[in-house]
Amino acid sequence: MPHLSPERVRTRTDAPAPPGGPAWWWSAPVLLSLLALWLLATLGLRPLLLPDEGRYGEVARAMWTGRSWEAWLVPTLNGLPFFHKPPLFYWLDMAAMQLLGANAFAARFASAFGAWLMGASLWLAMRRGHGPGAAAIALGVLATTPFFFIGGQYANHDMLVGGLITAAVLALARALEATPRVDLRWLVTGWVLCGFAMLAKGLIGFVLPALVIGPWLLAQGRWRQTLRLLHPLAVFAFGVVAAPWFIAMQLRYPGFFDYFVMEQHFRRFAQSTFNNVHGLWFFLVVMPALTLPWSAWLPGAARRVAWPLAAARRAWTGWRAEDGAGTSHTASGNATLGLYAWWVIAMVGFFSLPSSKLVGYVLPALAPWCALLALAVGAPRANGGGRIWPWVMGASAIACVAVVVAVAWKAPQSNRELARTLAAGIAPGDKVVMVDEYLYDVPFYAQLKHPVFITGNWADPELPKRDNWRKEMFDAARFDPALGRELLLPAENLNRIACGASAVWFIVPAPNAAPVAALAGAVRAFSGARNELWRVPGRACPLHGH
Repeated sequence: MPHLSPERVRTRTDAPAPPGGPAWWWSAPVLLSLLALWLLATLGLRPLLLPDEGRYGEVARAMWTGRSWEAWLVPTLNGLPFFHKPPLFYWLDMAAMQLLGANAFAARFASAFGAWLMGASLWLAMRRGHGPGAAAIALGVLATTPFFFIGGQYANHDMLVGGLITAAVLALARALEATPRVDLRWLVTGWVLCGFAMLAKGLIGFVLPALVIGPWLLAQGRWRQTLRLLHPLAVFAFGVVAAPWFIAMQLRYPGFFDYFVMEQHFRRFAQSTFNNVHGLWFFLVVMPALTLPWSAWLPGAARRVAWPLAAARRAWTGWRAEDGAGTSHTASGNATLGLYAWWVIAMVGFFSLPSSKLVGYVLPALAPWCALLALAVGAPRANGGGRIWPWVMGASAIACVAVVVAVAWKAPQSNRELARTLAAGIAPGDKVVMVDEYLYDVPFYAQLKHPVFITGNWADPELPKRDNWRKEMFDAARFDPALGRELLLPAENLNRIACGASAVWFIVPAPNAAPVAALAGAVRAFSGARNELWRVPGRACPLHGH
């Protein structure tokens, strides 16, 4: 790739498309609208999956129905403060629910927005640095990658923070084109995006962009620009976006800092007591597997950046030529490839260190990964003069949609029908009790107005050590002990729980329904493969001890 100065790179933004390229290849309204339609068309097709989609969708619904400033600020799970994640995901879903109601489409809106932001940011950066043809291929590769398409339709925080981190890194890289200074507008934009990323998933919102941009600059000897990244105006803009919610939560809940920062970040990163323990190899397998069929072009991408050993070496030693004044001017093409390569290495390396690993953690590496693959895909000699990739793109798009349709058809573990039965029969004042379990999607689909009661062995000393729904409820009750004692009940005496003037609805695992069935007047209202719904009429009971 020929040497391009930053000035020449900026000139390419307005350059015409290569001869023969379709007009829509460089049309932002067309391509980005198509990306939005691609992500939204099947967004509400399938029921919420458990546990993540039911959990986060219900948190957003509960905040939305709270109708008060405190309810909109404090995420709650079954009425208890839930500080596993910050609130940006829920706020976006709440906005969608305000327009569309509480449904699966709205519950996934934040993820779809994160995916769209990732695709839009990548396309704009690729168009600027590599031309409209390469940008269109990159967007098509990303959009038809199963990891991206499914991640953009899965309700959890990973795709949202992945899209925001992608946009932040590319905005900061754009700010650094003005060598040796920085473009303040883009620098502030990058920091603001880091602030929103922190509101999406915590400290990684600014740690990961710093891990990408900082070493990449230092490797090229551009240490002056590294210092200029800390411009006071940019840092102030970051604080205005990110700080208020965290300060408000610490003032309202004194244990918030220790729980959210120390436990959910540092202890979770360092300890091996959480779920999903995997070895260092995990993401090295996940990334190629979940980006098929495009990962078939990895050898071509490797040749472009001498992947992986030479790319890592170049990312650290730099591809630079010193001018007479000592200012570093980077060969633009190599610097861009170096950014993409180091970005992937940094993300995969960072998330490989903790023993607890989920596939969604590495989504911040997906855009540069697909950029490298797209450059290999678009090389004529790599794919028969450009005749193969359009067919691969079409087949991959069909496969992505087929996965969503298959999941919608099977609806694994969904409790939607049970919830609808409950919603049809419940009366004002009735209680809902979940026996030794919490089904996240039942309150969502039943549109319950009040928290449910949950029975279980809440005195178990092993409970805080196991990463599951019980620990989530146990942790949440720490921030509202009085409500926790009211909602989290011992399981020894279901008969007393059923006392009262109103009916009680019991949701119980099907194999363990006998104690509920033995209650006076109990009638089974719904029977599923995993869970049953029973109604027990209201009745008077003798006072305890009489």
